[in-house]
Amino acid sequence: MSKLNDCFLTELSHIYDAEKQLLKALPKMADATEHEELSEAFTSHQDQTEDHVRRLEEVFELLGEKPTIQKCKAVQGLIAESEALIDEDLGDAALICAAQRIEHYEIATYGCLRTWAKLLDYEDAANLLEETLDEENDADEHLTSLAVQIVNLDAREPEHADKGESPADK
Repeated sequence: MSKLNDCFLTELSHIYDAEKQLLKALPKMADATEHEELSEAFTSHQDQTEDHVRRLEEVFELLGEKPTIQKCKAVQGLIAESEALIDEDLGDAALICAAQRIEHYEIATYGCLRTWAKLLDYEDAANLLEETLDEENDADEHLTSLAVQIVNLDAREPEHADKGESPADK
């Protein structure tokens, strides 16, 4: 086996663990949101994450490997940060930021895995990884859209402002 193949299998095991960790974290994030649209985005991404786990298991099978987990400390830390933001009650803008950190980690990992699969002539695996990469990119774009169009605008408003009154009007 080549070093690239060893690296590929190691990273595959890390992202497999990351996706399993996310299956547990996404419901907590969905429950902590103030905006229904963001809650729906987290819930929808949980459904996709189940597909990501299934695809990773299929990649392992294509390679004749048993699905293995190597603890993904990066995503573990990013999830811990998102939980701290929830505990601090910093709102949906902070939750989107935390979620996008995780998405960017996944995008980087799936991009590398897809490229390595192609180099290793694992075309079927590359196609499965590409499908997940596309979904991760779409999720990131959706979070950006929610942030720009709704969540960030609401977050900049003072909490005590209501019915269009500015703090100076009070």
